[in-house]
Amino acid sequence: MPRFNERTLTEATTAPAAPAPASAPAPNRRATLALTSAATAVALMTYTAPMVTLPQTAAALHTPLSAQAWLLNGTPLGLAALLLVAGSLADDYGRRRIFLAGTFALGITTALGALTTNTWLFTLARITQGAASAALLASSLGLIVHAFPDARGRLHATGVWGAFVSGGIALGPVVTGAIPNWRLAYGVLAAATLIVAALSMRALSESRAPRGGRPDLAGAVAFGLALVSLVAALTLGRDGWLRAPVGLLLLAAVALLGLFVVVERRTETPMIDLSLLRRPRFLASSAGGLFTGLAVIGLFSFLPALLQQTLGLSAMDTAWLFLLWSGLSFAVALQARRLSGRVPPRIQLALGFVLHAGGTLAMLGAVGAGSWPRLLPGLLIAGVGSGLLNAALPLLSVESVPPQRAAMGSGAQQTFRYIGSCAGVALTIALATSAGGGLARGADIAMLVSAGLALLAAVGVVALRERTA
Repeated sequence: MPRFNERTLTEATTAPAAPAPASAPAPNRRATLALTSAATAVALMTYTAPMVTLPQTAAALHTPLSAQAWLLNGTPLGLAALLLVAGSLADDYGRRRIFLAGTFALGITTALGALTTNTWLFTLARITQGAASAALLASSLGLIVHAFPDARGRLHATGVWGAFVSGGIALGPVVTGAIPNWRLAYGVLAAATLIVAALSMRALSESRAPRGGRPDLAGAVAFGLALVSLVAALTLGRDGWLRAPVGLLLLAAVALLGLFVVVERRTETPMIDLSLLRRPRFLASSAGGLFTGLAVIGLFSFLPALLQQTLGLSAMDTAWLFLLWSGLSFAVALQARRLSGRVPPRIQLALGFVLHAGGTLAMLGAVGAGSWPRLLPGLLIAGVGSGLLNAALPLLSVESVPPQRAAMGSGAQQTFRYIGSCAGVALTIALATSAGGGLARGADIAMLVSAGLALLAAVGVVALRERTA
C-alpha cells in the first residue's frame, strides 16, 4: 500500500481510545453505527426540509423576501451556537446521554415547528431544532470512536457516517417534496426522529472521558452567545451591512470571542484546548468545515427555491433534480472510504472543493436560458465533490484531536461548517436577489462566488501540511 506524503495517523489517531469503566458493557458496533447514522440522516433531512418547501412555507407564514433567510438560517444558527458546547459536554458527561437528549429534543421541536403560525415562531422552532441536532451530531461521532477504537474500523465507520450526512441531504428534499403539505412533512420527520431515539435507549452503551474539575459553563455561555451574535449579524446583514444593529452584533461577537479566549486560558477543564489551533490537521478540519458551509451548503440551500421561482419547477420536480447532486454525494461518500490509505483526507478535501467549483461553473447560464437540463452536468460533478467532502471531514475531525476528545473535535469542525452555512445562505440570497439584471444574473454571480470560495479552500487545505518529525 502506498505511503502518505504526510503522517497519516498522528498519535491522536493511533492511540487507543480511553477505556470504558470495567462495569460498562462493550458497545454493540453495528447498532452504534446504524443508530447514529440513522439519527444523523434524519437530522440532515430536517435541516434540508425548507430547501424545496421555502416558497410554500413563506406563503403560509406571510414571510417577506427580506426575512426568508431566517427560515433557512434558523437551524444552522442553533447548530453553530451549540455544537462545540455539546461535543465537550458529551465527552465529559456521557455521549449516550447527550445523544439521546438531542434526538428526543429534535423530534419534539420538529413537531412544534409544524404547528407554528408566523415567521418568528417558526424561526425559533428551527433554532431549537439546530440546538438539538448539535447534541445529536457532536455526540454521534464520539460514540462511533468509542465503539471502533482501532484505526481500520474507525476509517470504515466514519466513512459510513459521512455518507449518511449526504444521504440525509438527499432524502430531505425528496420526502418533503413528496408530501403535499409542509406541516405534515415536519410531522413525519418528527415521528421518524422519535422512533430512532426510542431504539437508541436500549441499544447504545454509555461512554465518556471525564477530565475532572468543574464544567466550563462560563466558556460555554461566552462561546454560544458569540456565535448567536455572529450568525444574527450575518443574517441581518443581507438588508444592509452599515445598519446599527448589524454593527452592534458584530462588535458583541468579537468581544464575546475575546472573553471566551480569556476564559479558556484560565480554566482547568477548557471546552476546547486552544493549543489545537497550532495543529495543521485541526486547522484543515476547521477550514474544511467553514468553506463547505460557505461555498457548498450556502449555494445549494437557496438554489432549489431560486429554480422554482425562475424555471417554474414544482417542489417535487426540484427535489428530483437535486437528488442527482445529493444522491451522487451519498454514493461517493459511501465508497470514499476505499481511498483511505491511498489519499490523505486533506488532499481528498482539496479535490472535493475543486470538483464543486468545476460543477458550479458548469451550471453558469442555465437559469438565464430557462433550461434545467443544462444544470445536469454541473450537478453531477458537484455531487462527486460533495461526497468527497462529506467523507473526509468526519475522519479528519476525529483524527485532529486525542481520541478521548472525539466529540469535541467533531463539534469544532461542524461548528465552523454551520457558521459558514449561515454566512453562505445570507451571501447567496443577497447576491441572487440584489444583482442588476434579475434573478438569472444574480444566480450566475452567486455561482461564481461559490466556485471562487471553493478554489480558495482547496488551496488553503493543501497548504496546511502536517509537520514532519
